[in-house]
Amino acid sequence: MKFTNTLLKGKLIRRYKRFFTDIEVNNKTVVAHCPNTGSMMGLLDRGNEAWISEHNDPKRKLKFTLEMIKVKKRIIGVNTHRANRIVEHALKNKLIKELRTSNNIRAEFKYSDDTRFDFLCDKKILEVKNTTLIREDDLAEFPDAITTRGTKHLQKLKESIKKGYKPYVLFLTQIQGINNFRIAKDIDSTYYKEYLDAKKSGVSFLAYRCSLNSKEIKIEKKIKILDE
Repeated sequence: MKFTNTLLKGKLIRRYKRFFTDIEVNNKTVVAHCPNTGSMMGLLDRGNEAWISEHNDPKRKLKFTLEMIKVKKRIIGVNTHRANRIVEHALKNKLIKELRTSNNIRAEFKYSDDTRFDFLCDKKILEVKNTTLIREDDLAEFPDAITTRGTKHLQKLKESIKKGYKPYVLFLTQIQGINNFRIAKDIDSTYYKEYLDAKKSGVSFLAYRCSLNSKEIKIEKKIKILDE
């Protein structure tokens, strides 16, 4: 997924009111939209390098959007609105080997009256979880806060097997150069237990990392999932 324009580099000053960030760019402070409603644990230290996109749409309230932050020498993609575009690009370009044979890619699949999944690829359901948490070197984690929605998705994915679907969860790890992934069971033990049960029931779990720079973000390679 390529950015429309090359990103602007600056330094993070603060995040506030959930959707706002102050970024220092060329010795000036600009207000950028923060398109990530999560906790963003470990990402928000003052002075972290940050990249923002610029928009000239007069209908927008804010001209800038926060896209990436550098933490522990790794660039991390924080715009959750980009996640499905990154995955859609990967599906169309056969970058996810488990789904390379899928030809009919359908976004925003309505599974039931109360549940939508990110993609339906033939009979394979794909739910995407954007991953930005890193607390240990070379180890990404999800979630960064309790996720009742994520737990519900796992329950629905288990149910889908009985209806003839093959369900997958893809942890889209937007962390440069990371090689391992695990569920943050100390943050959400309920989600971890549901993950183990879903895995036992036949739900497939994948973790792929991204390559990131100021011009594009794309899926790069599969990484290892650790259960402990």
